[in-house]
Amino acid sequence: MKTCSLIVVGAAIMVFSHLADASQADDTTIRITGQTAGVTPFISKVTLAVSNTSVLKSIQFTVIPKPGSVTRPLSGTYANSYLVDRGFENPQTGEVVLPVYGLYDGYNNTVKLTYRFMDGSSKQANTSITTTSFNDPCGYENPTFLQHRTSASLSYDYFMVKGRCSIFSPAIIDTDGALRWVGTAGNSSIVTAFFDNAVYLAAGTKLYRNDLDGAVTLLGDYSSLGVINFHHNIDRGKFGIILDADTTTYYNCVNIEVDASGRVLKQWNLATIISAAMIAGGDDPSQFVYPTPTDWFHNNSVAYNRADDSLIVSSRENFLICLDYETGAIKWILGDPTKKWYRFPSLRRYALTLAPGSLPPIGQHAPSVTFDQNILVFDNGQNSALEEPQGEQRSYSSPRKYKLDLNARTATEVWNFEMGQSMWCPYCGSVYEDAPFHYLVDYTFAHGVTNESLAQWIGLNSAGEMVFRYQYQSLAGCNTAFNAIPIHLENTKFPTVGPQALNLSTRGVVSSGDSVLIGGFIVTGPNPKSVVLRALGPSLSGFGLSGVLTDPVLRVYNSSRTLIATNDNWQSDLNHFILEANGLAPANLLESATVQTLAPGAYTVIVRGKGPTPGIGLVELYDLSTQSSSTLKNMSTRGSIGTGDDVLISGFIVGDVESATVVVRALGPTLATPPYGVSGVLSDPILTIYDSTGTAIASNDNWQDNVNAIDVQRNGLAPPNASESALVLHLPAGAYTAIVSGANGGTGIGLAEVYTLH
Repeated sequence: MKTCSLIVVGAAIMVFSHLADASQADDTTIRITGQTAGVTPFISKVTLAVSNTSVLKSIQFTVIPKPGSVTRPLSGTYANSYLVDRGFENPQTGEVVLPVYGLYDGYNNTVKLTYRFMDGSSKQANTSITTTSFNDPCGYENPTFLQHRTSASLSYDYFMVKGRCSIFSPAIIDTDGALRWVGTAGNSSIVTAFFDNAVYLAAGTKLYRNDLDGAVTLLGDYSSLGVINFHHNIDRGKFGIILDADTTTYYNCVNIEVDASGRVLKQWNLATIISAAMIAGGDDPSQFVYPTPTDWFHNNSVAYNRADDSLIVSSRENFLICLDYETGAIKWILGDPTKKWYRFPSLRRYALTLAPGSLPPIGQHAPSVTFDQNILVFDNGQNSALEEPQGEQRSYSSPRKYKLDLNARTATEVWNFEMGQSMWCPYCGSVYEDAPFHYLVDYTFAHGVTNESLAQWIGLNSAGEMVFRYQYQSLAGCNTAFNAIPIHLENTKFPTVGPQALNLSTRGVVSSGDSVLIGGFIVTGPNPKSVVLRALGPSLSGFGLSGVLTDPVLRVYNSSRTLIATNDNWQSDLNHFILEANGLAPANLLESATVQTLAPGAYTVIVRGKGPTPGIGLVELYDLSTQSSSTLKNMSTRGSIGTGDDVLISGFIVGDVESATVVVRALGPTLATPPYGVSGVLSDPILTIYDSTGTAIASNDNWQDNVNAIDVQRNGLAPPNASESALVLHLPAGAYTAIVSGANGGTGIGLAEVYTLH
């Protein structure tokens, strides 16, 4: 694993913090002048007096975990502009009201404040916040610990529970089992989601935004669309969130996508879509599709798949059905073939065939797309309540994951967690993947005629180990734990950074001629984008590398091959103060960096050595304008690929807290063809992706051999040569590494690329 550990070097260098010349931190006085209790004990507002807010870049708070905790601290970072925009800062008086959330109730919390300044300097202060106890109606504060979390080997530390056992819906719990936040909208609703670093909650026909600082905003009332109620879940869509709606004409079969402000973007009526398909196939839809109030479909959740621009809808009564996002056309159906739907040829034509040994999902909830484009679902095992025949009935429930081959029209069950078939959850429940192979399972299972229920939450790590298992008493049905989903509150940023690939770093051997290190990237959108480009060499020796490039030189070219920027030593760049302010000043004075604001277009950065001696170098790209409407569509690096430490190593960061869908490619033979004309290319590249722990999560040799090759083609990213590699991955926020090596020890010049799908 030596190579893998060296990959993470790139990510480690990216967060290097330059604290020299911390004059603004020294010159600015910040005093804590008071505290005000929030609307719940989990929220407080700390008042600060700042002598000069104009030099303030951000303020971060960190709630120190209780002794014995194994969770990462809950933390939030507010940009100074955000504090002003929200009315938390008065630049004239210097008063700042800092919202602190995620406090322990009934406890003397220690909170660390970190003040960061425009020149890159920073300083810290600690304060104590004593909170009152919360009278919890749902029992979240009193779990039965069937297994305490004692291991840090879990990718998430917090999860949001969607229940309606009180007006404090939803709840956020840490994986130690401590309640850390509850809703303040005053509604009892399971219809919630965590989106744009806030809780979105629907009640009746209305949608609310509940910020973590306790503020509640009514976003919209959708009764004018014929909505009479929102039900079940809120899930991520292509641009915003998707709600499940009842209307005046149809029950539990309409979905509506809205943006972060509540503006309607798109609607799907499954009654209309399925009826049209049945008529086209020669069947009578009145035998299957019914108007309100008949619960013929029972939609309980959806999932958007960016790789093929599709919407996967869960019908508890029938099946999983996949629609083309734009047209609503049916793409496939996965479900129990002994149910009524399968008797209609018009619907059966869309059915995926289950591979031998695979069980269909029945009465399922919470579909989602995993990192490797598989479909994950909570299989309740409950047959249909309305349709005849009702289909198969099981005596247990289980999470299940399916790999789909849409060319062969098959679905193969590749993972489950059946708990010895001992857990029965006929209704509700969920399973979600966080980092690859890290899961949160939510069981809600009924007992006897009293409908008393017990809820269990189980955390699983990538080794398949149960990290925690907590049980909660509930008064009825799904009220306590309809659904539970991992969220990341370790360093939430305000304003929110949306899903995108933010940074790229590639390490390779820098020589002469074609064997230099070449980075390319594309800016797409209407506005310019500010980026930092760096070339490192000497500082790599601090990470155990020998033979590093002693004096890298960086040059930047536009699409017409015109040189637009060059740098030898980073301090000579006119904007070197921006490097320092963002913690991106290289560690060695001989290393290169430049800050550029670039119009939309294609750009190339070339790293050479100042002398003739070759060496290992690192080229890096950072997005400084993550809030811009323009994005980095593509980032690529070309370099010489050898064996051992001399493979091509590309690191990229998906940020900030949202998952992004990317296509990663490794090219070799294509580089020898026009218009490239490179000699000595890598004849057969192999691509391997690692997560931040150094674990290999995906690999590909020849791109057509991958089951998701159809999605690579659909997005126009199929490599020109069959021996080249490509992967489609739906990755949560974090740092990743792509290694390009040669099959059978082959060497030559190769290219690693990362494309963000929008």
